[in-house]
Amino acid sequence: MNKTIKTVLLFAGVILLVYGIYTLVIPETKVSIGDIDLVSVQDNTNSYITIGLGILAVALSLIKEKSS
Repeated sequence: MNKTIKTVLLFAGVILLVYGIYTLVIPETKVSIGDIDLVSVQDNTNSYITIGLGILAVALSLIKEKSS
């Protein structure tokens, strides 16, 4: 692979990892009015997909080329 492509994949992978972890860790939305608590359940499916894509991009950027 070209060095530029590897750099772009590494940069994109790190950004995807950070964003995926951030969306996974942020607290759930919570609204309380008096004694009534309204809690929105957080779906983490998109976070897991984003983290997986980030790991894949970083792994692809670190693969060495075979020398001929």
